[in-house]
Amino acid sequence: MAKKIVKKRKLKVVNFLIVLLVLIGLFFGVYLLIQIPVRNIIVKNTNYLNDDYILEKAELKDYPSFILVNSRKIENTLEKDKYINSAHVKKRIGFIVVVEVDENRPLFYNTNNSKYVLGNEKEYKEDDISHNFSVPRLLNYVPDKKYKKFVEGMHNIKVDILSKISDIEYKPNDYDKDRFLLYMDDGNVVYLTLTKFKMINHYNDVLKQLEHHKGILYLDNGNHFQIKE
Repeated sequence: MAKKIVKKRKLKVVNFLIVLLVLIGLFFGVYLLIQIPVRNIIVKNTNYLNDDYILEKAELKDYPSFILVNSRKIENTLEKDKYINSAHVKKRIGFIVVVEVDENRPLFYNTNNSKYVLGNEKEYKEDDISHNFSVPRLLNYVPDKKYKKFVEGMHNIKVDILSKISDIEYKPNDYDKDRFLLYMDDGNVVYLTLTKFKMINHYNDVLKQLEHHKGILYLDNGNHFQIKE
C-alpha cells in the first residue's frame, strides 16, 4: 500500500511572509530616502548673479528631495537664462548639490539706447537683475565699424578692473580714430585704443607706482602719467 505524502503548506506561508516583510522594508527604506532633502547647495563662479537668483531659476530654493534632483534638467533650465552661458550641476555625498555657472557677463551700459551689453554682444533693457550690475556707461556713439571691436575689447577686461571704470567715451583725435577715454572711480582718467584695451588689466599695478597722485594715464601712445594740478 503506497504512503500518502502530506505537503507542508505552513512552510510556504512563512516564506511568503518573509518576502512580504522584505518588500515592505524596501518600500519604506526608499520612501524615507526620497524624503531626505538637499542639505547644502554650493553656487560657484558667479560675479553678477546672486545665489538666490540661481537657486530660484534652478528650482532649488526650497531644498527639494536630493534623490529627485535632476542635474541635466537644472542645467538645461539655467542655460535658457539670458545671463548664463552654461551650467554644470553635480550631486555629492552628504546630500550636497554643486551648481557651477559660466555667466554671460555684462560689459557696459549703452546710454545711446538704454541697454546693457553682454558678453555675447546681445543687448537687453534694464530689469530687476541688471539694475544692480556694476559696469561702466558708454556715454556717446561709437561708429559701427569700431563698435564690434570695442565690445570685444571690453570682453577682455577682467571683472575686478571693469568694476573700477565708471564711464567710457569714444574720443578720437587727428592721429587715432580708435581712441577711447575711460573715467575711473578713483578720479583718474585713462586713454586707450582698441588695440591696447587689455592693458587696462594692469591698472592696479600702475596705481602702486603713482603714490596716490591723480591724473591722466596715457596708454594710447606710450605709457606715461600726467599728474593733475
